[in-house]
This record gives sequence, structure tokens and C-alpha cells, in this order.
Amino acid sequence: MTDTADAATASEIEDISHVVIRFAGDSGDGMQLTGDRFTSVSAAFGNDLATLPDYPAEIRAPAGTLAGVSAFQIHISDHDILTPGDHPNVLVAMNPAALVANLADLPRGGTVILNADAFDERAYAKAGLALDPRQDGTLDGYAVYEVPMTSLTLKACEPTGAKPRDAERSKNFFALGLISWMYTRPTESTLAWIAKRFGAKPMVAEANRRSFIAGYNFGETTELFDHAFEVHPAPLAPGTYTNISGNTALAWGIIAAGQLANLPVFLGSYPITPASDILHELSKHKNFGVRTLQAEDEIAGVAAALGAAFAGQLAFTTTSGPGIDLKAETIGLAVSLELPLVIIDIQRGGPSTGLPTKTEQADLLHAMYGRHGECPVPIVAARTPSHCFEAVIEGVRIALKYRTPVFVLSDGYLANGSEPWRLPDVADLPSLAVPFATEANHLNADGTTTFWPYERDEKTLARPWAIPGTPGLEHRIGGIEKADGTGNISYDPVNHEHMVKLRAAKVAGIAATIGPTAVDDPYTVAGAGAGPGGRTAGRTEAEILVLGWGSTWGAITAAAGVLRGRGRKVATAHLVHLNPFPSDLGDVLRRYPRVLVPEMNLGQLSRLVRAEFLVDARSYGKVQGLPFTAAELETAINAALDAVPAVSAVSAVSAVSAVGGAR
Repeated sequence: MTDTADAATASEIEDISHVVIRFAGDSGDGMQLTGDRFTSVSAAFGNDLATLPDYPAEIRAPAGTLAGVSAFQIHISDHDILTPGDHPNVLVAMNPAALVANLADLPRGGTVILNADAFDERAYAKAGLALDPRQDGTLDGYAVYEVPMTSLTLKACEPTGAKPRDAERSKNFFALGLISWMYTRPTESTLAWIAKRFGAKPMVAEANRRSFIAGYNFGETTELFDHAFEVHPAPLAPGTYTNISGNTALAWGIIAAGQLANLPVFLGSYPITPASDILHELSKHKNFGVRTLQAEDEIAGVAAALGAAFAGQLAFTTTSGPGIDLKAETIGLAVSLELPLVIIDIQRGGPSTGLPTKTEQADLLHAMYGRHGECPVPIVAARTPSHCFEAVIEGVRIALKYRTPVFVLSDGYLANGSEPWRLPDVADLPSLAVPFATEANHLNADGTTTFWPYERDEKTLARPWAIPGTPGLEHRIGGIEKADGTGNISYDPVNHEHMVKLRAAKVAGIAATIGPTAVDDPYTVAGAGAGPGGRTAGRTEAEILVLGWGSTWGAITAAAGVLRGRGRKVATAHLVHLNPFPSDLGDVLRRYPRVLVPEMNLGQLSRLVRAEFLVDARSYGKVQGLPFTAAELETAINAALDAVPAVSAVSAVSAVSAVGGAR
């Protein structure tokens, strides 16, 4: 074993355009760390990439069992990609349970790399196996490589003096070194990262370094593998790039929004999977005027955030679906008080505890209606990990401009997944500055002036934002209905209806600032023209519109691209604003004979658009805790195209008119 990892020679390398690799092992095997390091190196190398971490739901599942399997999938390419891959090409399985849990996703002909030392009778029993899967035909049709990772790691770590049990923990770095050789990843950055990350524990750092080098050299010197592979860098627009996850992008977006609004940031939050990383990341950035409070529960977290909003700070609360249940009353109070508050919901499988580490899009109706009374709240949804940055800034824009709480929806897939992101030019980011009320705003009949906390802006219907303690601007707050203008407590039925309608009109008015629906439709009929934002304004020859929101964007776009290449006329539209909808959405939907709405739920957006626009929007749902694959959506879109087309709302109205005329 040499002491450094040297690159394979050019004659031993086969160029490939992309590969999907899945690392899988016990939750204590460090698969997330392994995948993250491979991702970081590939991003620095210049590949386009997308990732899909898969965490076990149980905190301390028994080692070696199916419930304890942790996996990390990464898709790297030399061209633009949109998803982490429908299935892996390579599966690295650290034990039998990891093999059993993931083999069904690997197509025949795929590559399986096993930690041979972990395959014994005891491990088979833990994984629910009666026989050795290497001998019973389970792996027939796969390219299988058995590598004694544990024993080679122990041998590599002997000079460090580490105890065998401690040294064994470094076997994930052996796997990382082997795959780094296999796909010609640079090694310098990983070695530097090991030295920095484990610098406070020299023995651990040295064990990990030696394990990584041993894995790399094993690949290079063994006769087990014919050659290595290389995925060349992808062409990217000029700029500074970083690899970013959805939760990190949200945290950075929160910081940026605070700077753009020139306001101190306050986050009141209670740790909950998969939203906790936002709290962790923000807590590192006090130098940007960020204050974080880890509250004792969800109710305290949102209440503290609302108090910060009342005090004139840019207020956030982060959570997942179960937390939204508990925050509902305070969100309703924020609607009544008409104060800016951004609620970030990282959706996960439910109901109740449900699937805490798995993804779902099942909180849309919860965000839309999950409060008592008439209580409308704007909703913005992110579509990719990096888009989370833009989505939270848009949520802040709406919250500040209209003095309203706003939901920003992400999900577990976006939160933990990552992709390369070109850092924006700060000069291109919008100003979010908002003036505070500083003087009386209402002229009384006797010529004097007083402060009315609900004296509204004529265009936005937003009320003034007055910081407590401003002389002469004292005003009453609370959850009881208020009189418009004065803000005095009011039980008057006519005033209540007036206030309910005003709050609804304020939210509906946001549509005027969000622009038209962006439709990707290459089949616009010549001469029909195009509207603002590139959307089709007239007739189209497209056979179907696939309407999506949130994290389905990548799979929808990839599937549509494949089908267009096969001659199917597929248009797509992806919504960022879910309440209110873009003002032209109804006209867009009525333009198509078929509308399909893929969602990781049982049809929530389809219900909303059917009710709002009276179009036959068909739902295609998935609630397996997993994102859509492009292949799944290709099949679904093909099935919808081959079905009898629905009668569009426009056609239905025309038919009714014709019948009426005949009478």
C-alpha cells in the first residue's frame, strides 16, 4: 500500500456521460458522510449532480436490520441533469440488510460492490435472510464485486494504534476511496477535509486518512476491476458555484432577506425532522444580525416569532407537518394582527409521526385551510434545492409588502438533496426595504390627527407597521376581531364581514405582483403569439399540460423532454405561487384538452384547480415517501395521452350555449 493516492493512467480510464451511485449501510456506517464527500468532490470537479439521501426513520434501529439501513444516492454527469436518477447503476452495500433494502432498485446488469466481511450467518438473520444472498441466485445477472472492506480497513489502521472497534468505523472511508478511484475523483480535497474535520482527534484523522488511501489503492492495484471510469465536467455558465442543499439554501435565503430588508432576523423554532438543519445553519450566522431561539415546543417557537414581528423584526418559524398542527392558532393570530411572518414547512410523510425522514407533498391543503375561520394565507413553493433560496426571498417580499404571514413549502427531498448552485450577484437581488410608521396617519373631523393601526394602503390593503414604543403610535393587539381603521375591539357583525373580506382581498391582490403563468410549450400555433414571460397566449397543438408544484419539477421536466423526443406533444407548467394562483392560470388550463397533475399526495393541487377553474385536472399521486422518477411520469403521461380527452371547460360552455340556442 502506497501512502498517497495516485490517479489511474489515461489508458485505464473509460469515459462515460453519467453514473448513479448509491451508498448503503447501517445507520452507523457513515453512508451520509460518504455520499456527502463524494458529492462535494464531484461538485468541485465540475460535474452537474443531484442527490437523494435516504435516512432511517428510527433513531436507534437495531444494527444490521432493514429498519436501520441508511442510503445516499448521487447522480453525476457531464451534462445538465434534473433528478438524482431513477435507479442506481452502482450499489455499494456495506452489509446484507443494505443489499436487501436496495437491490430491487438496481436494474439487472448493474454493479454491486459488497463488504464481504459483513456477510455471515448472524448478519443474514438480522436482515431476515435464510440463505447467503451471494450463493442463492439473488445476485444472478449483476456484476458483483466482493471486497473485504472491514479487514482491509483494520490492517490499514494498525499503525495508528486504534482499537479494532474504533478502526472499523473508518470502513466508510475505505468505500469512499474505492469509489473515488473507480470514478477518478481527485483525492487532495478529501484528504484535506479529513485533516480539518478530525484534526482535534489525530488518531481518528489518521485512521480515516489511511482507510481512504487503502480503498483507493485497492481499486488501483487489485485485479478485481478491469479499469476506472471518468465523468467529465459539465458545461456551466460562468460564475462562482457551490454545492447546496435545500435547507442550507433556505437558511442563506433568510440571511439574505434580512440584509435586503435591512432588518434583524429572528427565528423561533423547535427541532423537527427534516427542518432542524435550518435552525442549525442559522445559529452559525449571528454576525448577520440573526437571532435564533430553540423553543421548548412548536407553539412557543411560532409565538416568539410573532412577538418578534410585532417588535419590527423579520420573523421566521420553521417546522414540518406535525408542527404546523400546533402552530395553527398563532398563525391565525398573525392573520388577524396582519403582521409579516414567514412559516417554512419542510413536508414529510404523515399523518401524525408518519414517515419522519421520508418526503411527501401532503401539506398543501393544510397550509391553505388548516386554521379555523376565514383565514387566507399566501403560499410559495420551492421547486429545487437551490430554488429554496429564491422561494424564501419571495415569501419575505410578500410578507413585508402585504403585512401577512406567508407559507414557504419545501419537502424532505428538497431539504436533504443537493445540486450545484451559481451564487447570485447581490446587485440583482430585489430590495425588500419596508418603511415603519413614524407619525399619525388619520385626520380626524376636528382637524387633529391620530394613529389608526388599520388605516390601509390603497393599492396593497396593507396596514402600517408600527414598532411598539414609537411615541403617539400606541395601539391595541389581540385575537379578538378589530374595527377597520381604529383597531378597536369590535363585535359588530357587519364590521366582521368587512374585515374578513378585506383580508381575503389583500391576499387575492398579491396575484397582481407575481406575473403570468410560465408555460413550457413548444407547440404554440404559428400566429397565436406569446404573452409575457414566454407563455403561450393563443392556440396550441400540445396534447396535454402537465401541471406541477414543488419538488416534482425535475421529474416532470425530464419526463416531458423524453416524451417530446418520441413525438408526444407535452407542455408543462410549474407553479411557485399556490395562493393566490397566477391570475391567468384558468385561461392557461382551459387551453389544453388534458391536464395532468403529478403530486406526492392524493391530489391536493388538482382539487384546488378543479374547484377554482372548473377544469378536468386529473391527479397522478404517489405517497410512498419517495420522489417521482422520470420513468414513472413518462408512463403516467403516456397513459393520460392515450385516454379519451376530457371536455375542456371552454368546450363545455360552448356546448351548453349551443344546446341553449337550439332550444
